[in-house]
Amino acid sequence: MEETKDLTTGSVFKSLISFSIPVFIAMFIQSLYSGVDLLIVGQFATTADISGVSTGSNLVHTITVVITELAIGITIYVGQKIGEKDRAEAGKAIGTSIILFTIIGIMLSIVLVVGTKGFATLLNAPEEAFSQTCDYIRVCGFGALFVVMYNLIGAVFRGIGDSKTPLITVGIACVCNIFIDLLFVAALHWGALGAALATVISQAISVVISFMIIRKKELPFEFDRSYIKLNKRIAVRELKLGTPIALQELLVGISFMFIQTVVNSLGVTASAGVGIAEKVCAFIMLIPSSYSQAISAFVAQNIGAGEQVRAKKALMYGILTSLAVATVISTFTFTNGDILANIFTKDGAVIFQAHDYLKAYAIDVMFTSILFCSIGYFNGCGHTLFVMVQGLVGALCVRIPIVYFMSTLPNTTLFYIGLGTPAASVIQIVLCIGFMHYLNRSKIKEKMVL
Repeated sequence: MEETKDLTTGSVFKSLISFSIPVFIAMFIQSLYSGVDLLIVGQFATTADISGVSTGSNLVHTITVVITELAIGITIYVGQKIGEKDRAEAGKAIGTSIILFTIIGIMLSIVLVVGTKGFATLLNAPEEAFSQTCDYIRVCGFGALFVVMYNLIGAVFRGIGDSKTPLITVGIACVCNIFIDLLFVAALHWGALGAALATVISQAISVVISFMIIRKKELPFEFDRSYIKLNKRIAVRELKLGTPIALQELLVGISFMFIQTVVNSLGVTASAGVGIAEKVCAFIMLIPSSYSQAISAFVAQNIGAGEQVRAKKALMYGILTSLAVATVISTFTFTNGDILANIFTKDGAVIFQAHDYLKAYAIDVMFTSILFCSIGYFNGCGHTLFVMVQGLVGALCVRIPIVYFMSTLPNTTLFYIGLGTPAASVIQIVLCIGFMHYLNRSKIKEKMVL
């Protein structure tokens, strides 16, 4: 069976869909992976544990997403070199990435472990859940290197057109996480600490299995142990592509942590409600999120091969299919979000708060269907600086100000606070449309000059 895929030939629609489906399933399992912690804690632990996992995982999730987006620089670079049939350069890029991301993982681990209490204080963790929040952050800090290496492996395989291998490894990790969570949380009653330990151990298992699979695979690039060194030219190029995306995701993540901080001031019930809503959100946003990653790899290969028309068709098909599914998901979430929240907890007050917050996300899922596909396209083209700018505008100029304003209103609700998210998406879509128009006009002028 073909495991790596040439995305520069054949039907654009079929190629995009067949490549996107494993990405979607992998992200679904990844969301299940992270959601299992809160689900089992919600069933077998206290509201304080739920709040601790909610607050701590918000920070850890932000860091994970930043690493994932930084790794997109590798996906883009490797994908372009595969499209150009430059096998040696692709191998050297991967060797450089191994060293680069190992350094990042070690530094990240030190920062999280040393700064655990500072982060919990900064996030305004409720007093009743402060120790649980610290436990979660500290343990995940010790396992930061595994998170970094997992995302590196996934980025490499998406770059070479293989979206199935990351699916296999995350599936195994998810199953491990469920069993270890049940042992540590349900049986041993370790609460937030047990959930964090389960996450780290499962991630480590995933990385080990990934390397075992890699050793047995036939890969579409040259690789030698001598390639495992820090090639300054390649490292700079990968960071130049990935850093703007990672920076914008960091600030987007900070804006969501700001929401968590505001909500934490409303009490432990509201804090737990938002934490559960965020886990539900990870599932309802899966279609646009998976398209964003898949389109990045698809477009990168086609841009490398000079197939700009195929790249634009991929964007169009992504938006249309994503919007069709989002319409159904949005309607169900807005009216029946309490059913989704009930999966994670039986506390009626927490479920009410979670549903109230989810209504804002139900609106946003429609906008992200357009936004995330557009971001994936611009990433694949290498326009990561623009991606950073539009993300910064959405986070700093729209989401945070609206959340703060809504939080100051008398008798405010989580729905009002959550409206900052769809408002930011609308502005970002406008910026994407404007940038696409600018690119098209620039190409027309270039042709006229020629």
